Amino acid sequence: MEINDLTPAELRVWQAFPKGEAVDFRDAADQRTVRAAVLRALLLDGPVVSGEVAALKVAGARVTGVLDLRYATVESVVRLSHCHFEDVPDLSGAQLKYLNLSGSRLPGLASARIRVDGGLRLTDCRFTGPVRLGGAQIAGALYLEGAEITAPEGTADPVLQLHQATVGEDLCASRLRTRGESRLDGATISGSLRLEDADLRHPGGFVLNAEALEVGANVLGRRLSSQGRIDMRGARIPGRLDLLSSRLSNPGGTAMRASSCVIGEVWLRRGPRIEGMLNLRRSQIEHLNLEPEMLPDQVRILDLTYTSLTPHVPPEQRLPMLERDEGRFDPHGYEQLTASYRRTGDDHAARLVQLAKQRRHRTTLPWYGRLWGRVQDATVGYGFRPMRALGWLLSLLAVGSVTFALHAPAPLKPDEAPHFNPVFYTLDLLLPVISFGQEPAFAPDGGQQWLSYVLVLAGWILATTVIAGVTRTVSRQ
Repeated sequence: MEINDLTPAELRVWQAFPKGEAVDFRDAADQRTVRAAVLRALLLDGPVVSGEVAALKVAGARVTGVLDLRYATVESVVRLSHCHFEDVPDLSGAQLKYLNLSGSRLPGLASARIRVDGGLRLTDCRFTGPVRLGGAQIAGALYLEGAEITAPEGTADPVLQLHQATVGEDLCASRLRTRGESRLDGATISGSLRLEDADLRHPGGFVLNAEALEVGANVLGRRLSSQGRIDMRGARIPGRLDLLSSRLSNPGGTAMRASSCVIGEVWLRRGPRIEGMLNLRRSQIEHLNLEPEMLPDQVRILDLTYTSLTPHVPPEQRLPMLERDEGRFDPHGYEQLTASYRRTGDDHAARLVQLAKQRRHRTTLPWYGRLWGRVQDATVGYGFRPMRALGWLLSLLAVGSVTFALHAPAPLKPDEAPHFNPVFYTLDLLLPVISFGQEPAFAPDGGQQWLSYVLVLAGWILATTVIAGVTRTVSRQ
């Protein structure tokens, strides 16, 4: 390109480039238009000055035409901040040292498979079309703080495409605003994914598709507002998934799916009730910081494994979570909750969870199993309330003792029968494995005979349920 063909604005940029000087058009009322072809010529074959580091540093320019750097290698720093692009820049497959478009207005960005040796800064940018960064390799950080990405109505493609991308440091997207799907499936972020105060909206569709996402540290989404489906199936997050004070909403669908994940910590607290399904099936979580009030009506936690659970609340507030998984009985969920209470030393809460597990299991049995289960529950609480057996025994002992004291049964052999004792006679009937010599020596008749049958049967039931409860307790230990 000949220098005589340049406009005054382009000439300023051309002369500043060899020394890496900044050109700011933000205060210029006119003469701020720069052709994309001029910028391309500078970046690919611009003038150089010995001893100086060339760089393209332009602010506030109106860029016309397509900035076409497809598969180009750019050795200079590129900073085009607060610029207005009339056409979508095409940087697909390009290799750059550093790119800064902060504060700019663009109709989109085509940068699939771009390679940036430093950072890529898109802070406070306004995009009215898709940002395509699929397969990008960014050695430094990717900055999307305060960016806004929308697309014309009816656009089917994701508005933010970062699938299979690699980010060497953090992906900073605090205060990001998107209106459509953000796609991060298969992406690798060596640092943290920061989504604090982000506003992501795609009602009825995927708002964040991050399947098989790999993060080196944390996913930080405090005060995140999401309208649509978040899908993080198979994600690997060694730090924490922090969603404190967040609002997750996808009525009639899945609000968040984090199944088959491996996560250090999950924080779901202080926010409003989740609207839509929460799916944590088959995930492995070291610490689950989950507030019961945030849980929706539909929760999927089949085969969820966690080491600790906070905050410490009564089991009555945790148990409904186990009953919302399509109404199915999941013994693993009860065992996980029991173990979490035992780790905190709350054995009473652990026993209540186990009792709830037996009662829930009873509903899956045939009628005779349910009947026997109700007997065990009423008598000794499936072995978790052994004092009930003592109460039943004392009550039956009192009834039998009074009845037989008022009218002693006739002895079978009057000359050989021991002195009748109504208390020990009743104990002989109630305790199947202990004999005081009273029961075989006397023969009740009429109503007393039927009472003796009831006492013998009750004794066997109580003994069987107590033994079953003790056996269950020993096996747990």
